[in-house]
Amino acid sequence: MNNLKKVFEKGKAFIPFITCGDPSLEITEKLVYAMEEAGADLIELGIPFSDPTAEGDVIQKANLRALSGGVTTDKIFDMVAKIRQKTNIPLAFMTYANVVFSYGAEKFIKKASQLGMNALIIPDVPFEEKLEFSPLCKAYDIDFISLIAPTSHERISMIAKQADGFVYCVSSLGVTGVRSDITTDISSMVEEVKKEQDIPCAVGFGISTPEQAKAMAKSADGVIVGSAIVKLCEQYGTECIKPVKEYVREMKEAILQK
Repeated sequence: MNNLKKVFEKGKAFIPFITCGDPSLEITEKLVYAMEEAGADLIELGIPFSDPTAEGDVIQKANLRALSGGVTTDKIFDMVAKIRQKTNIPLAFMTYANVVFSYGAEKFIKKASQLGMNALIIPDVPFEEKLEFSPLCKAYDIDFISLIAPTSHERISMIAKQADGFVYCVSSLGVTGVRSDITTDISSMVEEVKKEQDIPCAVGFGISTPEQAKAMAKSADGVIVGSAIVKLCEQYGTECIKPVKEYVREMKEAILQK
């Protein structure tokens, strides 16, 4: 039985995101092991797409670098098969509806399940269209993760009632990216979710410093960080494993502080 709850059982969860194939799939695989050693509880693997609408500049560029390097969905599946020979750390794919549709939704989800993926996050699928994916995910025992944005107060209860795995609370309007301050009232978003269902809530979009992570972890069950890690991959290229590992360790320590 696929159970993402164990991700949140050891206290606050740290969930890093990386773009598969940036700088290479070999490095992506090594980053997974390094981030797990550094304390990551769930790792989001981004499958690159040529028009990632929810992403800011940093992750868009990483998508394009990976695609121009020849990364494909099948090559990413092959990489996950290798990862699963060495670790059972919970893994989620984050990608766009187009990627899944063009592969064939059932084929994609079935293959992901066979490889031991735990969850699927598709940020450009609104709640109203989740039925295109959620029944398939249920059939193949993969959690289809619901996102809740700061604008959707009246929709929070509706989305929370049907959520699986955990709820991804979007901390900032707009696209992903590093932000100097986050003003969204995360605690009230989390409260509204928990009123409907006792399900973990992880917050992401814009978090980059240990101070921000610590503040967000006070309200949420987990913290998701993408752009700040992808920036390190861009900055250090093939030498990125050590700086990413250090960053993940620092962020995990920050969210565990009382």
